Amino acid sequence: MSATNNYRSEYAIETVDLRRVYKLGDQEVHALRGINLQIAPGQFVALKGRSGSGKTTLLNCLSGLDQPTSGDVHIFGEEIGRWNERKLTAWRREQVGFIFQSLGLLPALSAYENVELILRMNKVKPKERHKATTECLDLVGLTKWADHRPYEMSGGQQQRVAIARALANSPKVIIADEPTGELDSKTAREILSLFKGIVRERNMTMLMATHDSLVDDYVDQILYLQDGQIHRIEYPEAERVEQARQEELAAAQAAEVPIEIGEIVL
Repeated sequence: MSATNNYRSEYAIETVDLRRVYKLGDQEVHALRGINLQIAPGQFVALKGRSGSGKTTLLNCLSGLDQPTSGDVHIFGEEIGRWNERKLTAWRREQVGFIFQSLGLLPALSAYENVELILRMNKVKPKERHKATTECLDLVGLTKWADHRPYEMSGGQQQRVAIARALANSPKVIIADEPTGELDSKTAREILSLFKGIVRERNMTMLMATHDSLVDDYVDQILYLQDGQIHRIEYPEAERVEQARQEELAAAQAAEVPIEIGEIVL
């Protein structure tokens, strides 16, 4: 790794020439081919690309679940590639929230207990643990379902439990892999709107791998991956802001234009 100990970054997530090569027998599979990206704090970012484009590998490297072959991964200025597994595990448990398509909820535990579990693992005191758990369930609209187990809930409600669990430890970064893949469009929009609101309210940084076209209406940035490289970047939020500005300008100009009826000018 090329990073130095005094490295500082204005970005929440930054990679420098990130590469990941897997060996399959005598063959090498280049999953990531020199990824350079910068994501500012408080951004909601989508990763898109065909299966095999490198989305999940990139998420795994950014969360310390996989080690890059070469290059650097900086999370809020920290080069996590230099850390041992013990430090990585503690960091993931304390500062990273994970949301996956498979959810990973424990079926024998209630919604409350599934959310509280991560706080127990972090040895949070009972009073603080209860407060954080109830706040997170309330945030995702599941206060009345706190005592229900996953099999007693709809798919959308289960996803909300997974979101509450990811938020319980107040993470700086949320990593999500296809979180809306199994949801109908109405529920998916509700979940995406919830993600956007949480990112704004808590100033978190969220990176989500997805094939879902609905995300374009909610995210700040879309990174398109192709063959292990960033193929292009789009900024739909900036485009929405500019479109709204143009519409306001057009409306203001229209209000100032006199309307002529025959020879009378109004």
